[in-house]
Amino acid sequence: MGTDGRDTITRQEKRDFRAGGVACDCTDTLMLVHVSEAQDRVSVVSLPRDSYADIPAHRDKTTGRARPARPGKINGAYAQGGPALSVRTVEGMTDVRVDRYLQLDFRRFIDSVDTVGGVRVCTPRPLKDKTTKLDLAPGSHLLNGGRSLQYVRSRHVDTSADFGRIQRQQRFLVAALRGLRTQNVLADPGRAARLGGLLAGAARVDRGFSTEQILTLATRLGSLPASSMEFTTVPVSGFSKTLNGSLQWDRAKAREVFTALKQDRPLTHPDSGARLSDPPRFGSPATVRGDTLDCG
Repeated sequence: MGTDGRDTITRQEKRDFRAGGVACDCTDTLMLVHVSEAQDRVSVVSLPRDSYADIPAHRDKTTGRARPARPGKINGAYAQGGPALSVRTVEGMTDVRVDRYLQLDFRRFIDSVDTVGGVRVCTPRPLKDKTTKLDLAPGSHLLNGGRSLQYVRSRHVDTSADFGRIQRQQRFLVAALRGLRTQNVLADPGRAARLGGLLAGAARVDRGFSTEQILTLATRLGSLPASSMEFTTVPVSGFSKTLNGSLQWDRAKAREVFTALKQDRPLTHPDSGARLSDPPRFGSPATVRGDTLDCG
């Protein structure tokens, strides 16, 4: 879960990286990540923030009042009931048990990237966003924490909106994991401990990661090649007719994806050479292997 919490970044950072404005207390980014039982494959399913969702009955995290189940956008569950309600909402929508969750706000994201020495991304075309002021020429770029935040937040690069942003987030995740390996971050006890602490956060809550759990998992998966990762976006059929501005999932196709996760089956063939269209086409997300998203 990537939230839009920005009250811990400085005024200068808000100006430099165009991260000001009023936060909606939402989950701008949601990824469902499945690690295979043999720990030899990682499957990542991005869930668009504007997805139509059935938000379960809960107690409002601000007022403490009981609220009945109701329809809403999936990113709004966090504002109503915090991470626990976000997890319950995702579980209800996917029928997949969420064993652990990781939550990052702007501060922890920036500091995590800076701790590993930045993340190198590449683009075959110019990337410019009038809102975040992202401005990348074609080629390879080493981004610090603040510029990385611009990269993963930008959704006005073209007409693909959140689908384009999701694609860049997936590319960024592959690049970040590559950087962990090439820079031997986990072999440095000091940097590894700082990174684990940043990702875990200070609060210990139900189903959250501890620093030790994060570092153990990262170490086990650190040797996996990008080709052992696979990425997709939950299939959508169009806009919901009952909730303005929300995306309706293609229930049949989405069920196939989530059933594969529950049964520990891969989402794509090991020899698949499928590649994402750039920019992506609405409603036609491909399932691709991580090496197709890697700068190399």
